[in-house]
Amino acid sequence: MSVTPENLGDLSRRTLLQRAAAAGLLAAPAMGLLSACAGSEPEKSDNGGGGAKSKDNPFGVKDGSAVKVVIFNGGLGDQWAKEDKVIFSAKHPNVTVNMSSTQKIKTEEQPKMATQPSDLVMNSGADMMDRSTLINEGAIEPLDDLLTAPAWDSEGTVADSLLPGTVGDGTQNGKFYVVNVAYTVWGNWYNAALFKKEGWQAPTTWDEFFALAPKIKAKGMAPYVHDAVHGYYPRWALMASIWKTAGKQVVVDIDNLKENAWKADGVLKALEPWEKLVKDKLLLPGKLDHTQSQQAWLDGKAAFIQVGTWLKNEMSATIPPGFELTLSDYWHNADDKAPKDVFAASGEGFVVPSKAPNKEAAKEFLRAILSKAGSAKFAELTKSLASTKGSGDNVQDSALSSANTLMKNGGSELISVKFQDFYADLDKESQNLSEELMAGRLTAQQFVDKMQAAADKVAKDSSIKKQTRTA
Repeated sequence: MSVTPENLGDLSRRTLLQRAAAAGLLAAPAMGLLSACAGSEPEKSDNGGGGAKSKDNPFGVKDGSAVKVVIFNGGLGDQWAKEDKVIFSAKHPNVTVNMSSTQKIKTEEQPKMATQPSDLVMNSGADMMDRSTLINEGAIEPLDDLLTAPAWDSEGTVADSLLPGTVGDGTQNGKFYVVNVAYTVWGNWYNAALFKKEGWQAPTTWDEFFALAPKIKAKGMAPYVHDAVHGYYPRWALMASIWKTAGKQVVVDIDNLKENAWKADGVLKALEPWEKLVKDKLLLPGKLDHTQSQQAWLDGKAAFIQVGTWLKNEMSATIPPGFELTLSDYWHNADDKAPKDVFAASGEGFVVPSKAPNKEAAKEFLRAILSKAGSAKFAELTKSLASTKGSGDNVQDSALSSANTLMKNGGSELISVKFQDFYADLDKESQNLSEELMAGRLTAQQFVDKMQAAADKVAKDSSIKKQTRTA
């Protein structure tokens, strides 16, 4: 395939994050943001600009200035960002970096967007701000000049240093707004040590999984567990299955709100195995969230869990001795159109608010994050790939190795889905319906019908700015 571990980047979480429960971003406190940003020019920086520009200082960061950086402290932690602070400060010792970490991005950062926001914000997690609204209201800065700036510690530009898909994932309305620093691979995780002990072969198809499931249940384990609280978790798996079964063009049509795209050949067939998994009672009972379901899997209560490659870092404190975290691809049907295509994308996105007082230093800090040294530290500390090429080249880890192997053996395309980034209402509805399907309260056919109705509603709403995906 076009992406290998050598030219591939990391794997982050929920953006793919963007990939997140971002709907309803601009609640009551944020309406001031809408009115403040719409129709007005972003304020000029009066804090960090004015320094001499050079290859090592392409944005003219001023000595004596300060930059405020906010990190999402989720599954990947924040130690990697602290390492980036060291890298940045070595080149800019006279610039003060004020770094903080939180999981409440929207709650804490959104109210400040119209007045004096932080300079650089990692917009990720369940409490992330809605990207499309930020862009459409002019609340965040286009970062195309970052892409053309020299790479921090390698030849070429920043854009040259990034893994395939990273620029596209951060682009909307023809401009680059979001710098995704992680590169996530998704799939079904299992404990290779357990499978060796029991003589089980990890399935690659749905038929193989359903044949193995009774043997798993006979050992007192549920065959499968997933996050039943955050709807974007099961949605990843459902959309990956649709791509594999129906093919890329169907997902592109879904993203582009094409008429009856959800009713295209292959969509229902892709979802029916998930309906069967639920009906056959192969899920671990209980409404568990992401960490609870992951811990249940680590405790041996379930054989498989679907999640991204941030898993090991997020659960590092409770992984049992001898547990071999191994990532396998989502299962496919025998006659799927794209059975080997892998779900991988950049995530964990940084944005620079348009009213940030030191946009120059914010962009410069992003150069440091995307450096070879910074991305190598990211991979070392998170056991995930960064969106900079070669980040995992020198990391020895079985979980990361299985992700690299999956990518190496993948198909010609990377699975990607865009509608949740384009339309906040459709994002939220897809999360709700994904939860309902996996809870057994919807059939696959009902899911398809309701998603088509939700897409039609957005398509017919002239007040919603439409986005077009071409690849």
